[in-house]
Order: sequence, then structure tokens, then C-alpha cells
Amino acid sequence: MRIPPHLPSIAAVLTLLSLAGPAAAADYVPDEVVVKYEDGGGAKVHRIADGDSVRETIAELETDPGVEYAVPNHIARAAQFTPDDPGFRLQWNLWEGFGINMPEAWVLAAAAGAPGGRGATVAVLDSGVAFERFRRYRRAPDLRKKTFVRGYDFIDRDRHPNDVFGHGTHVTGTIAQATNNGTGAAGVAYGVKIMPLRVLDSEGSGDSVAIAKAIRYAARHRVDVINLSLEFELDVVASEIPEILAAIRFAHRRGVVIVAAAGNRFGRRVAYPARAGQVIAVGATTRNGCQSDYSNFGSDLDVVAPGGGIDAEPEASEELPLCNPDDPGDWIYQQTFRGLSVRRFGLPGGYEGTSMASPHVSGIAALVIATGRLGPNPTPDAVQRHLEATARDLGPPGFDTSYGYGLVDAAAALR
Repeated sequence: MRIPPHLPSIAAVLTLLSLAGPAAAADYVPDEVVVKYEDGGGAKVHRIADGDSVRETIAELETDPGVEYAVPNHIARAAQFTPDDPGFRLQWNLWEGFGINMPEAWVLAAAAGAPGGRGATVAVLDSGVAFERFRRYRRAPDLRKKTFVRGYDFIDRDRHPNDVFGHGTHVTGTIAQATNNGTGAAGVAYGVKIMPLRVLDSEGSGDSVAIAKAIRYAARHRVDVINLSLEFELDVVASEIPEILAAIRFAHRRGVVIVAAAGNRFGRRVAYPARAGQVIAVGATTRNGCQSDYSNFGSDLDVVAPGGGIDAEPEASEELPLCNPDDPGDWIYQQTFRGLSVRRFGLPGGYEGTSMASPHVSGIAALVIATGRLGPNPTPDAVQRHLEATARDLGPPGFDTSYGYGLVDAAAALR
């Protein structure tokens, strides 16, 4: 990080789309009619002469006894769900052109019987989460009590991994914020269970032993996805964190998808733990769909997701003409602490980073697993390949070191 529900039924969504009122004229091609004649053959498109309407043309054609039918050339659109959370308008990362395509993905997940990823569990290894009312702590208003399964605080060594830093609550919100409840903002996989595991202290720092223990804890408790919105310094090499890498291999063998932030050091290589071979390394993109200036990149980068911030210099984004390093950029909004109090919540600005990008990918992975898109028990490698294959290509064609396999697309991953 850098500091500077309920879903309506598919029928209900489609009904709302069909009741477009005055906009209904846009639901068919304005200068065409589909006509089939009695003398056989398939239907043909009839071009309308200037000045005539579709309805007038149909009425005229229907007077011809040789016409079997004449109908508008209707336009179908993807079913989409727009939640009523007031903060959703700020969440460009979920619905704008360079977002992750959530409005369609939510409908697809519900149609598959797993609204919001219901049935999957994500472990969030972070600074804790505002998940309970306990002593001086309060649960964030837009996180539901039933969302959480039992976690652990590897800093204070107790069963109350409450957040005092704000980072973990923000990350958790991107994955599982309650959605369509008229409060706060929306979450990518609002139906999942979250296992809060505190490995970062009140200043956002944590040691490798605690992180390794938490990874093993999550794997032993059969989570589906582990989110690691944390990074080591770029000069840390594999031989210096053997316990972390062993824990990652252990979780991977147990079928856990592991997602991690590529790091925010402006570096030409990915930081650990994201650099590990069994981890999906996530870089960050801006509102313009460009590499974020701070985002680490390199050959170990797998995919990118919205992290906000300023566009990287043109040489890192030369295939995207909209990239502009002079644009101030935008942040990623989720409900977390407002100010220093652990009792006051809001949608503060200032959150940008690969820490913010990583939970987008974790949420999509949870949706893929919960919907059975890849079968009942997909391997971590299968999930990773699927997210890469359905990502939106950015930068030079194919894999590249700035964007990996591209910008993750939730709807494409569920189609």
C-alpha cells in the first residue's frame, strides 16, 4: 500500500433490463428489419428507406401476403447487476473500461449457483481485519459477521486478529465487502468466507516466521485462496526466506491458490513472496489501464489488476496511448478506518498499490472455484492458467514484463 447481499435473481435483472422505458428504441437496429417470406429460404435483413421507422416498415411488410413474418433486428446485451452501494460509483476498478468487469461477473456467478463466490474461503494474511466487536474494536459496518471463519493473530498470538492499521480491512473489503445493501462499497466476491490472519503489526510490518506459520495454518484449515498483500525488499533472495517458500509449497500441494502483490518499489523484478513459482504475482494498473508507476514488473509477473495511482512513463506503456504520467490518477476505494480511530469507518482516499491489486485476483479466483467453472476441485495451476488465459491483453501482444498475461477479467473467467 502507498498512502500520499444479496444479489437479485437473474430473472429480476433481466426484467429490469427489459423495462428500459424511453430507451427501448435502442434495443434494435434502427434502420433494419428481419423479414422471412412464405416462398421459402431463410430470413433476410431488410434495409429501411430514409425517413421510415422500424415499426412503420414492419406494418407495411405485414400487409404483403407473401411475408411470413417481419420483426425488428433486436440487440441483446449482457445481463448486468448494478449494486445500490453508494460507494460503488467510486469503484472504477470494478466497472469502468479498465476495471475487472464485475457487473456481468456477478450475474454469471449467481446463475452458476454461487452468488458472490458463496462456498469458497479466502485467507487474508495482513494487518488483521475489523471483523468483530471486541473490547475497543468494532466490526466495519459493511463487513458481515457471518462472512468470517475463525482466524488467528500471529502478532499478539491470540484468537482476535483485529486490525489497527487499516490495510487488512481495506484488502478484505475488495474481496468480500457486503454488496447491494445500500452501505459502503461493493466486493468482488461478497459471498465468500474470510479467514483473517494477522501477520502485520500496527505499522504494517511482519516477519517471515509469522507469515510462514500463517500460510501453513490457512492450508491446514482448507482455505481455497490465500491473499498476500505484502512484500519483502527487492534485495531479499530465495535462500533468505526458506520457511516462507516451504510454506508456499506446502499450501500449493494442498490445493490452495496463492495470490501476492508484485511490490511497490518501482523495480524491474517482482518481490517475494510473489516471485515464488507457486504464487500468482499481481502487478498494478491505473484508471487508464496503464502500468502504475510504482508497480514492480519483470519476467515473474503473471497478471495485473487495478491498483490505482499514476501512469508509468511511456516506455513502460507505449502500446497504450491513453497513458499520461502527468495525470494525477485515482485511488482504490473500500471501507476501512477513517483517520486513526479503530471505531470510525469511511471510504478514505490514498489507497493505491499492488496490495490493492492482489485482492481483485484473489476474489476472481474464489469466484472461479465456487462456480465450478473448472470442475469441482481445480488445481492451483489450473486456476492460474485460466485467469491468465481470460485476462485482457495490455501492452505488446502476448505476455510481456509490464503486464504479464494482462488485466484480469472476472466476467471472461466465468463465461
